[in-house]
Amino acid sequence: MTAFSLQGKRVWVAGHRGMVGGAIVRRLAAENCEVLKATHSELDLTRQADVEGWMAAKKPQAVFIAAAVVGGILANDTRPVDFLTDNLAIQNNIIATAHKIGVEKLMFLGSSCIYPRLAPQPMPESALLTGPLEPTNQWYAIAKIPGIMQCQAYRRQYGRDFISAMPTNLYGPGDNFDLLSSHVLPALIVKAHRAKQAGDAAMTLWGSGQPRREFLYVDDLADACVFLMKTYSDESHVNVGYGSDVTIREVAEIVAEVVGFKGKLAYDSSKPDGMPKKLLDSAKLNAMGWKPATGLKEGIAKAYDWYCRNAASAPTGN
Repeated sequence: MTAFSLQGKRVWVAGHRGMVGGAIVRRLAAENCEVLKATHSELDLTRQADVEGWMAAKKPQAVFIAAAVVGGILANDTRPVDFLTDNLAIQNNIIATAHKIGVEKLMFLGSSCIYPRLAPQPMPESALLTGPLEPTNQWYAIAKIPGIMQCQAYRRQYGRDFISAMPTNLYGPGDNFDLLSSHVLPALIVKAHRAKQAGDAAMTLWGSGQPRREFLYVDDLADACVFLMKTYSDESHVNVGYGSDVTIREVAEIVAEVVGFKGKLAYDSSKPDGMPKKLLDSAKLNAMGWKPATGLKEGIAKAYDWYCRNAASAPTGN
């Protein structure tokens, strides 16, 4: 298999202002390529004509699709139309136009929530579409699955080198720290920080604390994405995980230690837990020679440092 070189190429990172897109841009700095970017005010990705016009003018040779409407359990539950319709439009417009203008290589980024609620653990790529989804994030999952299939379809019918990667739960610089729409780890950082600042005796967390989750530092994901873009070319999507999981209680204890919150951790079991366990089987990627470099505590410390410097004073949800 011939390696794909990014050197000297025009590379579009769709969603460069998001956590994942920002990390990919940072990683591409070492690849000697021209990084193309477009803000939402410059380009509405849900409008097909706009996407076609922009891509035809900029002529990207490689594309990372990191643009998406994302959020945690609460956001998925209260904004199902946004999670379903906007994500379908974004990925369809970019993938279809990439074919139309002859993009050399494209990577679609999905999410581990595409797998069934009761998928075998760890979840292999083959578990896709083998059972019912987790209801708390089904809208996002239902939107992401067609993106994988679309890349496969263009590869099969037109020979396009379009690939897909499925990351596990991500965290790090540029994360969403708004409690009304954030994922569990940034939410824990905000809650611990506020509890420490207020001198609270306890911090209450959603759910039982028993579900198990895998967390990958976002710059490690970006490294894996560039690795796959350069070395992988096949129909199957590729899982990108850390390789081990922890309970929500355990990650909350690490966050409290990093933040310096000395109080107790309490759990509101009336709130939903989500999937009981979500660990990716990353054996396929590991066998290609890629492994993550950032440990969980080290990564949380980096994420907390970024939060303190960039987001701690910003207004967030309650």
